[in-house]
Amino acid sequence: MTRLIVAAGGGGDAVAAAMLDAALYGDEDPAVILTYAWDRLLVDPVPGPRGARDFTGLEPITPAVWAVPAAARPIAPAGSTLPRLAAELPHTLALLDPHHGAEGVTRQLEELISLLGPESVDLLDVGGDILARGSEPTLKSPLADAVTLAAACQVNAPIRLLVAGPGLDGELPHDEVRGILGPLVHSFTAAEVEPISSVLDWHPSEATGMLAATARGVRGTCEVRDAGLPVPLTDDGPSVHEVDLDDALSRNNLARAIMTTAALDEVEAHSRDVCGFSEIDYERNKAAWLKEQPPVELDVEFVLPQLDRFEAEARSRGVTHTTFRHLTEALNLDGSQRDALRQLLIINRPRQYVAPLWQLT
Repeated sequence: MTRLIVAAGGGGDAVAAAMLDAALYGDEDPAVILTYAWDRLLVDPVPGPRGARDFTGLEPITPAVWAVPAAARPIAPAGSTLPRLAAELPHTLALLDPHHGAEGVTRQLEELISLLGPESVDLLDVGGDILARGSEPTLKSPLADAVTLAAACQVNAPIRLLVAGPGLDGELPHDEVRGILGPLVHSFTAAEVEPISSVLDWHPSEATGMLAATARGVRGTCEVRDAGLPVPLTDDGPSVHEVDLDDALSRNNLARAIMTTAALDEVEAHSRDVCGFSEIDYERNKAAWLKEQPPVELDVEFVLPQLDRFEAEARSRGVTHTTFRHLTEALNLDGSQRDALRQLLIINRPRQYVAPLWQLT
């Protein structure tokens, strides 16, 4: 029988879902993974999540759900990691589309569950920001998780909420997330990371990258995102915990507010009211700012001295590791240069590459 895993925040949550599926159930009969196409501005210059109308080559699964095969392509200027992910993972990737609000996502879930009759449905979040109340000062991206949580709580089927890598998204304090968690379901090992190691070499997800790194034994403090948030890499990093779905909804004020929304604009409005911001507004403002920035040439004679300065400053803050996404932004490079930067640094300073992170010492 089929299993269904909903990647609560999209992006790297889909990669973590594939890793969890293989770890818990093996390689046979891979699960269907329902995930957003929302890769942020590093990959997609268009603010907000992509919907079915933003792709060519999708394959219908139900009236409201489309599969993203390897041959699918985002319509320019949009970008997406999902087609490449579909080419490298054995799982079926289904597109989670929030443009019709929580009601639309509820409909997608109901149709998939009705069609597949899955033996299990898991809602997976890496980091734990799905448990945010909405007022936390470090909260940056509550919208996607709130929509999937609101939808999951309205579906007439048992759904298990799982949080992997508590605190690794840098959005809730590590100790606060740890205090909310329920039973331990699994703890990833280095061997369980290997099947997706080639994906992590190119995929920009920071939280799932740190999840994999902690499973490989990396410990310290990792600086992430454009804001340079410090994230502890601890023994809790590789763990996966169950959380009561109703308890999560009772905490998540945004999820409760958007239960009956039928459009993404409505979800955004509630996010501004509950959280004080919409992350899509942030992306709109940043996208406009990026258009005005002059291009920076990726030259080793320029990059390495800049890197030295960044590393010295970061070490003074107690930072031991960083992500290539953060390095790209810290060096004022364009998001499209991330992979080239990674290759340049690995060639010139290979001993600092602790896959998929960059070690500062």
